[in-house]
Amino acid sequence: MDQAFSEEIEAVRDMVNRFMQSEVVPVMAEYEKRGEFPRDLIRKAGEAGLYGAVFPESVGGSNMGYLAAVVIQEEMARNDVRFSSCNNQQGSTCPSSIYFGGTPQQIEKYVPNLIAGKTIGMMSLTESGGGSDAEGNMKTFARRDGDVYRISGQKMWASMANETDVGILFAKTDRDAGAKGVTAFIVEPKKYPGWSTQPIEMMGLSNALRTNVLFLDDFVVPVENRLGEEGDGFKIIMRTLQAGRVTVAGKALGIARACFEDAVRYANERTVRGEPIGRFQMIQSDIAEMATAIEASRALVYKAAQYMDDSQPSNRLAAIAKYHASQTAKLCADKAMQIFGGYGLAREYRVSWLRSYAELFFTGEGSANVQKIMIAEDALGYKLADRHHGKTGLRDIRKNDVANELQNKAEG
Repeated sequence: MDQAFSEEIEAVRDMVNRFMQSEVVPVMAEYEKRGEFPRDLIRKAGEAGLYGAVFPESVGGSNMGYLAAVVIQEEMARNDVRFSSCNNQQGSTCPSSIYFGGTPQQIEKYVPNLIAGKTIGMMSLTESGGGSDAEGNMKTFARRDGDVYRISGQKMWASMANETDVGILFAKTDRDAGAKGVTAFIVEPKKYPGWSTQPIEMMGLSNALRTNVLFLDDFVVPVENRLGEEGDGFKIIMRTLQAGRVTVAGKALGIARACFEDAVRYANERTVRGEPIGRFQMIQSDIAEMATAIEASRALVYKAAQYMDDSQPSNRLAAIAKYHASQTAKLCADKAMQIFGGYGLAREYRVSWLRSYAELFFTGEGSANVQKIMIAEDALGYKLADRHHGKTGLRDIRKNDVANELQNKAEG
């Protein structure tokens, strides 16, 4: 990384920290107490540019790239991981799906408002029986009815589905085609009937930004809101999850750093027999393991992000980075809990809910076991992780190839 670029990234890091410390950290606890969705904070974050790093200026982004996006996610999670949980819906999976597979008209209509925080995003793929084969086992079905589709089914873990204005939803349009029968749709729940949600009670996670069970009962989606053609959903979600793995890895890195920093602070403050517990070798062993794992994860995550910025094959590297960073988050959360002892369970300290989010990001955007399978099959030569690079027909955000399409539309 050259010096000028490094300075730019560090300026982004500083900006995010200042935003989080001035706008989010002082008030987030009150949102949590009230169980109130922080729509105004999301809008402020959008105005500050926290969701637009990977997107070109033609759609309201800053065009800084995936490395900047990872640093943003890392610092947001380090400051308040609860609020950072909305990042993928606003600045990654939801708007990226539209950018990758949408028409210029769809991109122009939806992406700018999502990354500006003016509309609340969502992406819903998973179902209760699907697990890691979400596409192949999908039961939610979209039936064509003239100028609309009518979608029926049930989704799980639909984060922010109870608040969303614009989301991405995946449903089968051909029940017998397996993953090739999945289609992607832009959904607008506040405009059309047939959408209802039930927040899921989650131990240690946010009471303000909720994940949900989503019920679809002949939910209406205009044909013009289909992303790509029928059956294009699989390649759209695979491309989207690749980007999501890198940004979720950034969040995991932020959690690990938060746990490490809290543990170091506590180890220097807590005394036993007249000296800080940080003087004890067992505590020092834990601190050393945490520090080493964080540095290794940082190197992997940043490298994967730089590969994506350079449009190089990066699916394998993204899987490695996500797997390692999620392991590091769990390690640091567990070590911090041990260092805090009983106080790690007290609400006075954030270690307990950092641990819950470490578990969440261990699974989110593909579980650790799925990442290991991808990494191993690539290493063994059974299935190369980067075999589809450049062959999907989807747009590349870093090449800004939609700018000319939008310009041609304006001139035409």
